[in-house]
Amino acid sequence: MDEPRLKLAVQKSGRLTEPCHDLLARCGLQFTRGRDQLIGYGENMPFDLLFVRDDDIPDLVQEDVCDLGLVGLNVLEERRLELAALGQACRFTSLRSLDFGRCRLALAVPEGFPWEGPASLAGRRIATTYPFMLLRYLRERSIQAEVVTLSGAVEIAPRLGRADVVCDLVSTGSTLQAHHLREVDTVLESHAVLIRTPLPLPPQKAEWVERLLLRIDGVQQVRGSKYIMLHAPRSALAEIRRLLPGSESPTVLQLEGVSDRVAVHAVCRENVFWETLESLKKAGASALLVLPVEKMLA
Repeated sequence: MDEPRLKLAVQKSGRLTEPCHDLLARCGLQFTRGRDQLIGYGENMPFDLLFVRDDDIPDLVQEDVCDLGLVGLNVLEERRLELAALGQACRFTSLRSLDFGRCRLALAVPEGFPWEGPASLAGRRIATTYPFMLLRYLRERSIQAEVVTLSGAVEIAPRLGRADVVCDLVSTGSTLQAHHLREVDTVLESHAVLIRTPLPLPPQKAEWVERLLLRIDGVQQVRGSKYIMLHAPRSALAEIRRLLPGSESPTVLQLEGVSDRVAVHAVCRENVFWETLESLKKAGASALLVLPVEKMLA
């Protein structure tokens, strides 16, 4: 009997596409996908990938078309509020917050706009592709304003005379600057999220979901981490421990034939800069080696 296959919805093209593919590759998933095909077939794990619009992922998961979905919190929260406005409950379950796809839904005003806090929005027209989150923001602050819902190109709405203010996703802020807008407040901090169907999964599928979660945790724990190996005088250990960025207790090994020198191995969960290595060298370390950490299970 064939093993049941999990269906995982991912963004076909956009901000989360490459990071999602990278995460799945780091989790060990190999898949094949023909040109312009909307389905990828997992070769070494029972996963099929569906490449779809990000706005469709919450509904595909909550309607049990797909077992899992990788989607931005901004999309998820907007759909949740939309369903609430219709008197419906969202039925997808969040399994993991992921450490990529970070951005924010922010309010931005044209240069010269007299911004003195959220009250400055009263009576203004605000263009956005996220009307439900914007309405919640306004309602929580008892602000009356007109929400202008657009499907795209929100940042040009003030120049076209369609709005006074914009509410849009921001990563670096360069797009806002290019359109002479300045960010003034944050509506939502967003990141990627793994969600699952509300329906119970058969045992074999449930086991693979748990294995995937374990692998995701192993990848996320070491993202940006480095493995440092060095030699040092035993007398310098206290200072070297202090200098190692974000590390737990390092492993200390006696060097063969040398009584006063040791080898130190440590996983550093913070960035290791050249200045860090120079400080370690100054403290007495030698033979320093820094390696990337691909995955780790606690």
